[in-house]
Amino acid sequence: MRYCINCCIHLLPNDLHRQCFRCRGPHHNNQKCPVCKGESKIPLYTDSKQMKLLAVLEVRTDHSESWNGFFCLRKGRLCSLIFGLIIMTLVMASYILTGAKHGLLLIPSPFHYGAFTSNPSLMDNESLSDMKDHYQPSKMNISYVKDYPSIKLIIDTITSKIEFLTRQRPDLEELRKQEPHMFSVIPNKFLPNSKNPCWYEEYRGNTTTDPYATNSYALYSKRFRTIFDYLRKVFWNHLYHYKDKHYRLRCLPHFYIIGQPKCGTTDLYDRLRLHPDVRFSAIKEPHWWTRKRFGIIRLRDGFHDRYPVEDYLDLFDLAAHQIQGVLQSEAVKERGKTNNIIIGEASASTMWDNNAWIFFYDNSTEGEPPFLIQDFIHAFQPNAKLIIMLRDPVERLYSDYLYFASANKSAEDFHEKVAESLQLFENCMLDYSLRACVYNNTLNNAMPVRLQVGLYVVYLLDWLTVFDKDQILVLRLEDHASNVKYTMHMVFQFLDLGPLSEKQEALITKSPASNTRRPEDRSLGPMLPTTKAILRDFYRPFNTKLAQVLFDDAFLWKRT
Repeated sequence: MRYCINCCIHLLPNDLHRQCFRCRGPHHNNQKCPVCKGESKIPLYTDSKQMKLLAVLEVRTDHSESWNGFFCLRKGRLCSLIFGLIIMTLVMASYILTGAKHGLLLIPSPFHYGAFTSNPSLMDNESLSDMKDHYQPSKMNISYVKDYPSIKLIIDTITSKIEFLTRQRPDLEELRKQEPHMFSVIPNKFLPNSKNPCWYEEYRGNTTTDPYATNSYALYSKRFRTIFDYLRKVFWNHLYHYKDKHYRLRCLPHFYIIGQPKCGTTDLYDRLRLHPDVRFSAIKEPHWWTRKRFGIIRLRDGFHDRYPVEDYLDLFDLAAHQIQGVLQSEAVKERGKTNNIIIGEASASTMWDNNAWIFFYDNSTEGEPPFLIQDFIHAFQPNAKLIIMLRDPVERLYSDYLYFASANKSAEDFHEKVAESLQLFENCMLDYSLRACVYNNTLNNAMPVRLQVGLYVVYLLDWLTVFDKDQILVLRLEDHASNVKYTMHMVFQFLDLGPLSEKQEALITKSPASNTRRPEDRSLGPMLPTTKAILRDFYRPFNTKLAQVLFDDAFLWKRT
């Protein structure tokens, strides 16, 4: 039997089956066939079984007719495919727009700026508090070696904008207006026979009153409740009775370990508290000056009720009880000796974290904070001593990332976060001063890694506007790690601590290091060489200035 393939292909789509079947048989004539008329066809011979059209292969001499037949046969499938592509495009567009709005994108959004292209400058009417949308981080798919020149351009832009300008120090009356309650609680003079700043405060409660009932540290943290339970038990034993009144000894720290995070402050704290003349707050890092007094418990949780200064002072009650015991001893009373016990506080945020200022101090100048933490500490304790432990800012940043990142940690992920943060920092520097960007809460929260914490010299210069240089001891973690005994002797001398026995010194200097890198983080290995080169370039001008201020080229960190 013989079939006209051309007839069947052309007639079936139009349901002209009967015409197609008329072509069967030996009498088919191309000249009479309504479809094959005038066309040259090659007939296909098959057996008597029913033919499946989709399995037929036709050999044509006219290629245009072959394409016409193909499109007619595939019309239904092609329409379905196009319709499916349209639906998929609409779904993806909806996903991207929704994700961009809520910050939930899992892939790069075309509505975010590129990783290495500078954003246009801020709109004229945009304030610092409105910059959150401007500083939106974006994921990047980058080549870790080839992107170095692009990031280098960003760093060059940042470097060209760096100016180390001296800030204007606020006067005392301005500080009083900002924190009147704090000034009403802390006196301007302390006990003359105590090396540590302490004073007596009248206690108006009775024996049934819980002195720590409203302490925010006890209310918001279960792990501190044991400490306060003990303080409640011994509180009445340490009240001083004079002329039918009760007085409690209040104390502030004599010295502060103010920074920086991931620079060995925990190890320094653990060794210092082994000294017989040193006491610390009941909590290693109260973060009161920088966060709690503004109502910040955890940065991600927003603001709560502000912690009053009394809650902060309660943290030193354990040490105050011991100091009071010395002050009431016969040796001090009769021979005029001085109490040599000193108290320390080791919040590693004190040096750098002024992020809350924008929510409480509205009289800023060009985006810069009008008041800093050190202004208030100096107002109450002009003789306070400050200890700063620093390390190579490049290594500090990687350690900071490994410690605080919660998931998907890797050298590649760190590289991407560094690149994003540099882009964000550049955008700020194009419109604001270095100090405004360093203390910018919105920018600091938007950056995936805390680049700003490693800008040591910016913070140090601001502390030097209120404290003398001989009140600040700056150490390097690298030196501390290689020679603990030497650095601890420097600290003892700086704090005017008494001599130690060989056994006491051995206990302090030979103890194992504290807060070292976790095993699971060590297994991730070092950062990428390209990332290290990028960060070296970024921090170089700041390290150079730091070495000049401290007259010590070791702070260039050239050998690390």
